[in-house]
Amino acid sequence: MTPVIVPATMAGMEEVEVVVAHSERATLRVGDVFLKIDGDQARADAEVEAMALAPIPTPEILWRKPPVLAIAAVGGTALGHLGRPSKASPRAWAAAGAAVRMLHDAPLPPRPGQSLDALASRLAAECEWLVANDVLPADLVTRNRRLAETALRPWTPVFTHGDLQVDHVFVAGDEITGVIDWSEASQGDALFDLAILTLGHREHLGDVVAGYGADVDRDLIHAWWSLRCLTNVRWLAEHGYGSPDEFPEVAVLRSRL
Repeated sequence: MTPVIVPATMAGMEEVEVVVAHSERATLRVGDVFLKIDGDQARADAEVEAMALAPIPTPEILWRKPPVLAIAAVGGTALGHLGRPSKASPRAWAAAGAAVRMLHDAPLPPRPGQSLDALASRLAAECEWLVANDVLPADLVTRNRRLAETALRPWTPVFTHGDLQVDHVFVAGDEITGVIDWSEASQGDALFDLAILTLGHREHLGDVVAGYGADVDRDLIHAWWSLRCLTNVRWLAEHGYGSPDEFPEVAVLRSRL
């Protein structure tokens, strides 16, 4: 969704940028401060705790007065954006992989992740909705669902960010300056984080894996790509992100055929 700029009406005031806003939460930017408004205080609590526990750079918490959390902007620029080529160097992508490995090696956070049954149920429901509502062709959904289901196997849980989109990782040159948006942090599958980071940026998967420094099953990362995209299309469509035909997630699904 294109950010909305609300112009200041008084001299000396900072502009207020609506970064994201929907029925679950909203994030505003005022100068170098982000104000996150979340109606789910348990989720906000988990985000604050995850940032405190994470062994990698996170935003500074300036203050908290529920339902508002104020955090400082991190330096640098986003590693990339879904649907657009990344301008970051291969070394920056490798540094992101190394940061993810450091996170995964840290002690587990207290928040449990979704169960395999819950993930399987959500995948089934979303696929059925996509086909029943003619949002995507049935063969596209079926093929990607088969791929996605291979990700649903037992794994050893690690400390996962849970929503490690490429634009949640900030870099300056080849160094990681901060990782933002920890509201989904929990115990989970290491390959899920690696998949979300490289979603739509297949050309940098090798750089990330090199920085991560461990053998990974790339087929399972590909499976998580399909699962992530299949389960996100309805949410994006219902929250005003445009036509599904134009979603980068749908382009990823098509590339899997």
